[in-house]
Amino acid sequence: EKEPVRYANLMYDRRVVRGNTYALQIIPKSAQPSPLEIQRQREARKRALARKHAKEQIQLRTPEPVEGKEHAHVQTELYLEEISDQIIEVDTECQTDAFLDRPATPLFIPAKTGKDVATQIEEGELFDFDVEVKPILEVLVGKTLEQALLEVMEEEELAQLRAQQRAYAELRNAELAEVQRLEERDRRYREEKERRKLQHMQMLQKQKETTEKIAARAFAQRYLADLIPSVFNNLRESGFFYDPIERDIETEFLPWLMAEVEETLGKKVLGRTVLDSLIRSVVEKRLDAFSDQPLSGQSE
Repeated sequence: EKEPVRYANLMYDRRVVRGNTYALQIIPKSAQPSPLEIQRQREARKRALARKHAKEQIQLRTPEPVEGKEHAHVQTELYLEEISDQIIEVDTECQTDAFLDRPATPLFIPAKTGKDVATQIEEGELFDFDVEVKPILEVLVGKTLEQALLEVMEEEELAQLRAQQRAYAELRNAELAEVQRLEERDRRYREEKERRKLQHMQMLQKQKETTEKIAARAFAQRYLADLIPSVFNNLRESGFFYDPIERDIETEFLPWLMAEVEETLGKKVLGRTVLDSLIRSVVEKRLDAFSDQPLSGQSE
């Protein structure tokens, strides 16, 4: 099943020829480059890309910024260019032609007629290797030496730049160490000053507290000089100061004695109650017996 045709702008269709078709050059098949030449161009392009990548890798970088600072991109060109966040935009329109030109007429190649004719060329008539290769070798050797000298000079320049960068880094590290030492010394001085100030404030506070305690103690002694005897008298009158023997008799002996007396009295009361009940029962029996005797005599 074929996919549906998607219509779009004709200006982006590769099948549409744009521009003047009369100036279109048709490269004949015989003029196309050979595969060996194409392979050589590809290898040369790969070597150029590898050389460019190697140069980018060995490119010197700016040292890392100091703590608290950061690098900023600055224009160093001869003519300054205003940089803004808003990108300049321009609207452009394009109108296609009403009718496209007719494509170019292919070249007329007449049919081959007649006979082929060959020419004999003797050895050495057209090309002398020793004579013809000399300028080529001179150019190759000269270019090789020139490239080698350029690479050596570039390596020396890079080594000098690395040495300068190393010296700058060592100088910066030394300056940073000195700055840290001075900051540490100032910090110690400041901490020692704060500590001494705190010790002085603590000493003044303790001295003030000691003075207040001494004054309070003297006032308390003067105030309690007459208060202590009266308090002891009141406590003695209230019963807080007592004789232990008397207190023992009151709390231990007297309660025990009262309990024993109550127990004894309870036993006596119980005996009396039992005795009264016995006497009452005996009296009631005697009364019943006496009440029955006259009734029996009268019946006889």
